[in-house]
Amino acid sequence: MGERRRGRPRGAPPPQPVALALAVGAADFADLARYGLFGGLTFRSYLRRVAVQLRALRGQGLEVHLRVLDPVDYAEYCEELGFAPGDAAARVAYAADPELAGEPFVYAGQRLAVLLPELADDHRARVRISVAMAALLTAAGEGPPGERRLVAVMRHAVEVQLAVGAGAGDGTHLLTLRCHGPEDGEELTSATDVRVARGRPGPGGRDAEAFCVTLAAGLAVGGAGAMVLHGDPAAPGGQTVRG
Repeated sequence: MGERRRGRPRGAPPPQPVALALAVGAADFADLARYGLFGGLTFRSYLRRVAVQLRALRGQGLEVHLRVLDPVDYAEYCEELGFAPGDAAARVAYAADPELAGEPFVYAGQRLAVLLPELADDHRARVRISVAMAALLTAAGEGPPGERRLVAVMRHAVEVQLAVGAGAGDGTHLLTLRCHGPEDGEELTSATDVRVARGRPGPGGRDAEAFCVTLAAGLAVGGAGAMVLHGDPAAPGGQTVRG
């Protein structure tokens, strides 16, 4: 008899991604530890265990989707769905929550020292997207007219961002935005790096997505706002600020 082939049988579907929610800071870890989620581990021990787990999953050829285990959001999630925060099932469900804004954060093998700040930045951008999208939906209105307005204003926001980037000149620039939301006194803010090479803006990440949604919300509301382009400090003649 020949040797059996190892691995996934021919025609079998690919394995489902593994979703994990991680505490990215010592303060968050301490807030969450009161639920008994970490079995008495210290934050440093927890990080060592996370690193081993991530390497093992990636070594098995599994795609790992990560999100921040945010103490406030996690508590609200458990209360809304009737989970006990200390239950392992609650943490698993939170990690795989389909309501998470945008595409998943896929673990690419980074060391934790690189991964955790990246994941924290991703989380902050997702929060901005959620807040701005809620404001945008409120301002656009309901029904087919609201849907058409939503599509139009999003398209215009993307065009504006691309045009600003194309006119900024080569280099790495910072684009910031502050505008009013639909509620009295509500302020929406966002910022993203704009990298331009040979006159063409490069692809943006989650921050760019958050910026476009925030700009669209501000345009839909029709309130006052300010968009500022901080030029590359390394450019000839120094940094130029345009508003």
